[in-house]
Amino acid sequence: MSPFFKQVYGIVEQIPCGRVVSYGQIACMLGRPRAAREVGWAMRCCPDGLPWQRVVMKDGTITGGIYEDMRREILKTEGVTFLPDGRVDMKLCSWFG
Repeated sequence: MSPFFKQVYGIVEQIPCGRVVSYGQIACMLGRPRAAREVGWAMRCCPDGLPWQRVVMKDGTITGGIYEDMRREILKTEGVTFLPDGRVDMKLCSWFG
């Protein structure tokens, strides 16, 4: 596992329940503001036990292919608020609002 991926996972494990963070925010926290895509690659092979569902697109869009609906349901149970169009309400739920 690359050192960058380990750093990503270190941040993801700290995201509180009911909060979300974007791929780009994680990249900025790691001093690599243009590495949002690389954060996404790290999340594709996220170790078990991390709150992977709490990482979303910067506009609140949920990604995840076949896991999108499951991710949305988990976030709802955690108290994450959604906009009428289905995106996470980033103003209310962003870890760094």
